[in-house]
Amino acid sequence: MPRVRSGPTVALIAALIVYAALLATLAATAGLGVAGWVTGALFGFCLYGLLNGAKPLGPADGVTMMRAALVGCVAALVADAFTRPVPTGLIVAITVVALVLDAVDGRVARRTGTSSDFGARFDMEVDAFLILVLSVDVARALGAWVLAIGAMRYAYAVAGWALPWLRGGVPPRYWRKVVAAVQGIVLTVAASGLLPTSVTLVAVAVALALLAESFGRDVAWQWLFRNGVHVAGAAQRPEPVKQLNKAGTV
Repeated sequence: MPRVRSGPTVALIAALIVYAALLATLAATAGLGVAGWVTGALFGFCLYGLLNGAKPLGPADGVTMMRAALVGCVAALVADAFTRPVPTGLIVAITVVALVLDAVDGRVARRTGTSSDFGARFDMEVDAFLILVLSVDVARALGAWVLAIGAMRYAYAVAGWALPWLRGGVPPRYWRKVVAAVQGIVLTVAASGLLPTSVTLVAVAVALALLAESFGRDVAWQWLFRNGVHVAGAAQRPEPVKQLNKAGTV
C-alpha cells in the first residue's frame, strides 16, 4: 500500500490559513468588496490546485507560498479597484514585499540544497501571475496595450499546445531573469503613479519591447532547431535544457 504523504497537505493548509488571514486583514483595514473577495477566493482555489498532491515542500517553497499569498492579496485589491477606490499605496507596498521575497526563495533553495523542478515552476507561476495582475492595474490608466505584458507568457503556453516544437527546451540565458525583473519593477512604479504619464508610458513600452525580444529569441531558437538539427545544417542541436525561467518560457 503506498504511503500517504501528509507533508504537502499540512503545508498547504497552513498556507491557505495564512492567505485567508491576510485577506481578512485587508477587509478589516482597507476593506474588500465583492469583486475582491471573489477574486481572492478564486486565487485560493487555484493555489490549492497547483500545490495539492505536490511532493513534500521545502523551505524555499514556503517562501514562495508566502509570496503567492501576497500576490493573491494584490489581485483582490486590483479587482476591487474596478468597482471602488482602493489605496494605491497599499497595492504598491504589498507588491514590493512580494518582489523582494522573489529574490529570497531562490537563495533559500540553493543554500538548503532543496532546489526542484516543481519549486522552479511554482516560482515561475507566481511571478507570471503577479505580472499579469500588475498589467491589468496599469492598463486602467495607460490603455489595454499594457495587457500584452501580462498575457505574453500565457499566450506562449497556449501556442505550445498547438505547436509541439514550442515545448522543446531552450538554452539557459541570464537575460531572461533580467527582463522579468524589469517587468515587475516597471509595472510597480507605473502602478504607483509617482512618475509623469509620459515617462511612465515610455518605461512600460520599453519593458514590453524587452519582453517581446526575450520571447522572440526563444521562439526563433526553437523554430531553427524544431527537427533536432539546425535548418541550415550548420550545427547539431545541443541537448535541450528544460529551464524554468523568469521570462516564463520553458
